[in-house]
Amino acid sequence: MARKKLNIRPFSTEQSIQKAESASSSPLTWVLDSGGEVYSWSTRMERVNLIRQGVPYHTIETISDRLDRPIKTVLSILRIPQTTYNKKKSEHSLLDTHESELIVLLTELIDYGITVFNNEEEKFQRWLKKPNLSLGGQSPDSLLDTATGIDEVTFSLNRIEFGNFA
Repeated sequence: MARKKLNIRPFSTEQSIQKAESASSSPLTWVLDSGGEVYSWSTRMERVNLIRQGVPYHTIETISDRLDRPIKTVLSILRIPQTTYNKKKSEHSLLDTHESELIVLLTELIDYGITVFNNEEEKFQRWLKKPNLSLGGQSPDSLLDTATGIDEVTFSLNRIEFGNFA
């Protein structure tokens, strides 16, 4: 019986590094609202500066729409009372550093999740609500109130993307 020869190339660390650098060098673009207000960054330090400046309160609505959750849910994630949100939004205030960071992390998570689910937002949103074994049986959306929780959800998406469910 003739054996079929597989065309397997050895792993190249250099190519892997080049691929990672080219992927991270392209600027990320974040659309904050339907009015077209856009923030973009291409380095982590630019991202830090954006977070320190603060993002507008109306970005909470954007996250609410993208997660397909009520604004009250996003406010509970950010630990902002409804009355504070209403007042600060009408004053066109900016979120503080912690809240801005969670908004940025949530936006990146949503973008990544939609990519992992082949741009099928509904599938991603359903996945967020279902208990997940890799998250200790918790649903991904129950972990979105901390940076560490968002990281764990991102790691879970990463395992899905690369087929490593263990």
